[in-house]
Amino acid sequence: MTMQQQVVIVGGGVIGLLTAFNLASEVGSVVLLDRANVGQESSWAGGGIVSPLYPWRYSPAVTALAHWSQDFYPQLAERLFAATGVDPEVHTTGLYWLDLDDEAEALAWAKRQNRPLREVDISAVHDAVSVLGSGFSRAIYMADVANVRNPRLVKSLKAALLALPNVTIHEQCEVNGFIREGNEVVGVQTSSGDVDADQVVLTAGAWSGELLKMLGLELPVEPVKGQMILYKCAADFLPSMVLAKGRYAIPRRDGHILIGSTLEHEGFDKTPTHSALASLKASAVELIPALADAEVVGHWAGLRPGSPEGIPYIGQVPGFERLWLNCGHYRNGLVLAPASCQLFADVMLGRTPIIDPAPYAPDGRI
Repeated sequence: MTMQQQVVIVGGGVIGLLTAFNLASEVGSVVLLDRANVGQESSWAGGGIVSPLYPWRYSPAVTALAHWSQDFYPQLAERLFAATGVDPEVHTTGLYWLDLDDEAEALAWAKRQNRPLREVDISAVHDAVSVLGSGFSRAIYMADVANVRNPRLVKSLKAALLALPNVTIHEQCEVNGFIREGNEVVGVQTSSGDVDADQVVLTAGAWSGELLKMLGLELPVEPVKGQMILYKCAADFLPSMVLAKGRYAIPRRDGHILIGSTLEHEGFDKTPTHSALASLKASAVELIPALADAEVVGHWAGLRPGSPEGIPYIGQVPGFERLWLNCGHYRNGLVLAPASCQLFADVMLGRTPIIDPAPYAPDGRI
């Protein structure tokens, strides 16, 4: 791939933003297009735990990306903060899993993977997290798990890109077709006119499948709705993340506490619902009884890019020269972003990849 190429990236969530950031120093120019404003969909809506919720339940393909990203996040955040003055707030709190059915599998996985996950006595959890509810009997804990404040990460990445002379961001610019010469994709048609490209990268999350349908391709990525609520408490109210029955509480540094999340197959509808609000409040109070008296300061929904086994598509689209994918991260887009975007750049630029790219290749999976 020659260095003076123009790369057009379709979709400005964290995956698109970080893909642009990684490519900017290696190619002639980068044009990032988003149909609304960057980072307002899944990237903004998620919780930002820098770990899959249940890491031992995933394939080695997801684990490989997750481990690389977990190790890389602190330096990425430092680099972005230094460059922009916007701190993505990578906050290392540790994570407690309570009353797991598959605790034995989790501990066996940790031993195999050499991860610091261990059994802890429930009384020690209550000592460490005094606000925890009393209805739990068993716990395991991983000390080094962080969360990233995803809206700040988006803001920081956008600021970093705007400072680069060869990067252009077009918001409110919807892609509604591809420009083709034979089997080569040489640009995109947008609501603001055509954009020529030497390479086109789809990082459009839950919308990636809709875009590929325009080329007659079936990509098994579909929207999966998730709803969250946000409370505001004192800054030191909840010292660690806690997770039980598929629901979690995540503390931010300033005392905001996120409770999530639902898993709903409702197409592209992201209307928050009363039933989900009630369910999330019940989970919140079960985890942390004091939240019964706290104010809900936010309730929203987002659409995850659901994919088989949560394994993202990273690489060239078979049969279409110059068309690439970095999408389908399902529940782990924020977790997997640094590794996915590094791997993507390695594959596109023909560098030695950070990990084996084969499990993510679109070839044979579309």
